[in-house]
Amino acid sequence: MNILETKQLTKRFGGLVAVNEVSMHVEEGEIVGLIGPNGAGKTTLLNAIAGLNPPTSGRVFLAGKETTGLPPDRMCRLGLSRTFQIPNPFPKMTVLETVNCATIFGNRKGAVSDVAAHSRKMLAFVEFPMPADTVSEQLNTVQLKRLDLARALASKPRLLFLDEVASGLSEGELTDIMAVIRKIRESGVTILMVEHIMQLIMNLCDRLVCIQFGTKIAEGPTQEVARDPKVTEAYLGAEADQCTAE
Repeated sequence: MNILETKQLTKRFGGLVAVNEVSMHVEEGEIVGLIGPNGAGKTTLLNAIAGLNPPTSGRVFLAGKETTGLPPDRMCRLGLSRTFQIPNPFPKMTVLETVNCATIFGNRKGAVSDVAAHSRKMLAFVEFPMPADTVSEQLNTVQLKRLDLARALASKPRLLFLDEVASGLSEGELTDIMAVIRKIRESGVTILMVEHIMQLIMNLCDRLVCIQFGTKIAEGPTQEVARDPKVTEAYLGAEADQCTAE
């Protein structure tokens, strides 16, 4: 079953076509990587799907229901959550208070009876390294990314967008975040991830979608797309031979 499908999705900013008629799908239970060179339109595509910047044309379907142009709050309540390239927390709130906001907002039909307990569970799930009463403005970038991930999961999504969640991580931290992402999938959450770190992409993703200049140039199983000459030329370059799954 397709949990996400786009049909000829296009986003224009004035005369600039940032996303050009992209049709793609994500099946329930998959981890799909959205790859491409810097400026290819990856985050713009996520934003168009999630409602942050509604598409100019085309259609979006979430779990079979058309959601084209719905705002982010509606998309969240329908089961889509996300992280951002640059986390933007509530700086004066504690870590627990931040996650509580997402838990409360995403508490569809009273499914969560103890908000704080659920939020603490999400923080533990992503292996957040600081006390829950830490004020958000005291966190470094890596800790903020973990907080952003806990916040995204707190609304109990069916589909999770990860936007460069591993950027800035050390080798050891990269191994840790891969384990967390696998746990997320095992918990029943489908993942569409934008990422430039090919070690992570090649080891986690079932399929890849590659876009260049806003246009999809390849879609398919990870190893197949990674070897596609168009993808190699557009994105992987000389790194292609090194991108083999461990």
